[in-house]
Amino acid sequence: MSTKVVGNEPRARLLPPEVRQRRKAKVIRRRLALFVILIATLTLGETELIRAQSLQAQRQLSIAQESTKSLAMQQDKYGEVQKIQSEVDTISAAQEVGSSTEIDWRAYLISVQATLPLDVSLETINVDSATPFSPYTQASAPLQGSRIATLSFTAKSANLPKVPAWLVALTSLPGYADASPGSVTRNESGGYLVSITMHINEDAFTHRFTDVLVTS
Repeated sequence: MSTKVVGNEPRARLLPPEVRQRRKAKVIRRRLALFVILIATLTLGETELIRAQSLQAQRQLSIAQESTKSLAMQQDKYGEVQKIQSEVDTISAAQEVGSSTEIDWRAYLISVQATLPLDVSLETINVDSATPFSPYTQASAPLQGSRIATLSFTAKSANLPKVPAWLVALTSLPGYADASPGSVTRNESGGYLVSITMHINEDAFTHRFTDVLVTS
């Protein structure tokens, strides 16, 4: 059963279908154009953003390169100073090693002379000491202490010397380890020759350059 609508405004499509299709195509083309413009705008904006980021990265790279160049120039500026300082450190280390077994023998022998009785003088002196590159031979006897040098000397006296008192006086010397008397002989002139062997320990080292390095 069909129903008829009564009272509607009558309408008639007088335009041919081709005209209506052209209108629809025009609307579609307009929308496509707007879509293309939108896509182009977004693409342009993204391109500008990438370009700005690229420029910023280039500026940062340029700043980093300038900083590296400046640091390199400063390094070159102070390179000679560092080289000299390295040479000074090497020389100081060599001095420390080379003087590690140093004893001021002149001052030490003056001290030995000062322990002698008034009528006694040193006749001969023989020194055997350690070197920085080889250890000093130690005593084989268990009761003898460590030593870094041996001082053997003979003393001349007009009268029979008091050897025990002299041995006691030697104990006041720096680095004294032990001392023992040797022979006492009478020479042709009527005087006496007495031999003493004295061992010296590490307390006699001067430590000249070691003290300088510690202080500096």
